[in-house]
Formats: sequence, C-alpha cells, structure tokens
Amino acid sequence: MAATVITNVRLFDGENVKGVTNVVISGSTISGIGSHVRMPEGATFIDGEGCTLLPGLIDSHVHTGLEQLELALKFGVTTELEMMGHWELEQRREISERDDIADLKTASFGLTRPNGHPYQLTKAHDAPQNDAERSHASNGKETLRHAETKEQAIEFVRQRVAEEADYIKIMIEEGSVFKTPGLPLLSDEAMVAAVQEAHRHSKITVAHALTYRAAEKAIAVGVDGLTHLFIDRGADSALLEKMKGMFVTPCLTLDASLIGLKPTSFAADPRVAAKLPPVWHKHLQGSMDKYTHGDFDVVLKSVAALHKGGVDILVGTDSSFPIPHLAGIAHGASVHHELQLLVQAGLTPLEALRSATSVPARRFGLSDRGYVKEGLRADLLLVQGDPTKDIKSTLSVKSIWRRGRLLGTAKE
Repeated sequence: MAATVITNVRLFDGENVKGVTNVVISGSTISGIGSHVRMPEGATFIDGEGCTLLPGLIDSHVHTGLEQLELALKFGVTTELEMMGHWELEQRREISERDDIADLKTASFGLTRPNGHPYQLTKAHDAPQNDAERSHASNGKETLRHAETKEQAIEFVRQRVAEEADYIKIMIEEGSVFKTPGLPLLSDEAMVAAVQEAHRHSKITVAHALTYRAAEKAIAVGVDGLTHLFIDRGADSALLEKMKGMFVTPCLTLDASLIGLKPTSFAADPRVAAKLPPVWHKHLQGSMDKYTHGDFDVVLKSVAALHKGGVDILVGTDSSFPIPHLAGIAHGASVHHELQLLVQAGLTPLEALRSATSVPARRFGLSDRGYVKEGLRADLLLVQGDPTKDIKSTLSVKSIWRRGRLLGTAKE
C-alpha cells in the first residue's frame, strides 16, 4: 500500500492544535508529521488546505453489532467501547483486522443480578431470566451471566478476564429512571469484591449509575468511572470531592432522550441524514420518554461542574439497536451530537474533542490511538473547517482512515 501524505492541514493531535502541517501515513501507522517531513516516493497526496485532521473518534459507551460498527465508521468513529454485549473471541479478532468497520473493545457481559438491569428493557428479546440461568462454555464449565453472592461476583470477573474482556462493568440500577422500579441490585459486598478482583487482574471497572444515589454507591465500592451521569438531581460539592480522579461518560444524548427531547434539528442536518439508513434516521428522530420530569439544564450544569472539578469527561452515546424504546440515538452520528451537547454544557470545542480522542484513550489504556503522533495507528478523520472553533464542523467529513486504510478503498 502506497504511502499517503496529507498536506497543508490544520492538525488537532488529540490534545492541542499544531497549526498547518503535513502528515504522512505509511501502512497502518503515522510515519511522519511536520512542515519539512520527508515525502515518500510514490505517495498519494491529499491537499488539506482549509481542513482539520483529527484522531479517529472514540465512542466510550455503545451496545453494538457488525452493522453498527460499519455505520459508526462512516461518521469517523474508528473505535467503539461496548459496555455490555457478548462476542466470540475469534470474531473480535476478525473485527480488529477489518478496516471497513470501527474497532471494538468490550466489557462482555455486565455484572448484574438475575432479572436486574438491563433485562427489563431486553426481556422481549431474551429468554426468561432466573436465579439458576447459566450458559455453558465449550469446555463444559458454567459461564456466569449474573451473580448473587460475593463468591459468584468474583467468579464472574474471573470469567470475563479469561475471555479477554477489556474492562469490567457493574450495573447499579433500581429501575425508577426507566419506569421499572424495584429491580434487584447486587449487595455492596459483592460489588466491592468484583471491583477488587478486577483490579487484581489490572482491569478498570465502570458502573452504570443513572441516579445520584447509584453514583454514590459506585464511588463507595471503588469503581474507576461512571458510564452515565446521574439524571435525578445536580452535582454538589460533596459528590465532586469524592469523584476526584474518576471519569464520567455522561451520555447526554441518552439523558436528553430519556427526558423526552428529540434531536430534531440535528437529525435534519443533511450531513447526518444523508449517511443514515432510513431505519436509523427514523430512530434518531425519536426519544425514549422514560423520565420526562427531568431537567436537562440541570444535567448540563452537572457536566460543567464535574469538568471544572477535574473529573475527566468522555464522549459516549449509549447507542444500541433501532428498537423504538431505545430511540433518539444512532451509532456514529450521535457522537457528533454528544460533542455539540458537551459544548452546550460549557466545555470548549477543544475540550470536547479531547473527550472523544485522547481522554478515552488514556482512561481505557488505548495506547495506540486517540492521538495523531508518529508511530501510532493511523485512525484519522479529515473534516472541512475548524472544529476546534466550531464543533459542528466535525460533521463536514472529507476522509476517514482506519489503520491507514482510506474508507471506501479496497484492500490490496
């Protein structure tokens, strides 16, 4: 594969703007950056004048499939971090080698009690849950999909580690936000044991927590980050103090949908509508309407307070499948909406872009991506305009590279 040189391009390297420069892609990696970088013989040249080159975007909260990974990449999302799902290891390895879909990292199954969240949402699509439910691995050993006791929670984590889950997720959801109150929760003892076991295996831990009380519990049991922002009240100084050193993926697109706010104008943007299949475009225009008495302005103020307090903010959407009760979010597209909402909350465009690139790469240990630096994989997004000044420019996509392969080109 011939080298590619992007010339005269404004560069956002994942942290800062580097000004107009040249970037060389050789094979799957970035091989040179600079105004006077050596131009490889036989290279393909792309004029980047008036454009900005960014690291490929990272969605730090999805539930996904092959179709969704393909859709995400069309919007410049080169990596999706799945927060509950299950893939065979061989399939995950095949995905990592494909350049026509986004890369995948996953928690595998999330730790929950039988009949706990999210099965109240998926029960129409799953077999009934009960305390004895197990699936069997090929070696005959029972595979835990749920846990009740401290011992089961530890074994659950060990099984996720054995199947090479990238991180461990714990569900703390009693259901009120989804109009399904009374869902069973794991004991604090079981959650603490799971977190400690995950850390023994050098796995970071994240928690689903959509209420203030659930967030307090997640912090108390020692998780590294929250995959949602509490929606029932605002952040206060007491909680902010406890959250120092943690990260939060607010999933503002989800919160807006839960509250009943439809992303009508965003979905109408031709840069969005033209790339979405009809089923996804229709899905994006809806909303979940489960927590309609919520106040989205309070949610935005909480994001601002967390950011000001030094808590890392990550871009995530909770995009999943085009099922009516999960409406208002679409893979790939909603990452750009989330960026806009973070700016609405008070982050600068530069800070918002970090939340979709270098910050998730650092927090999830993705050392080969999230930045535009020599030697890193060439997951790149070229857009018209300057999104470090106008965040809506991220939608003006000109070119996308996944591991150095320009989207839409055939493998040699």
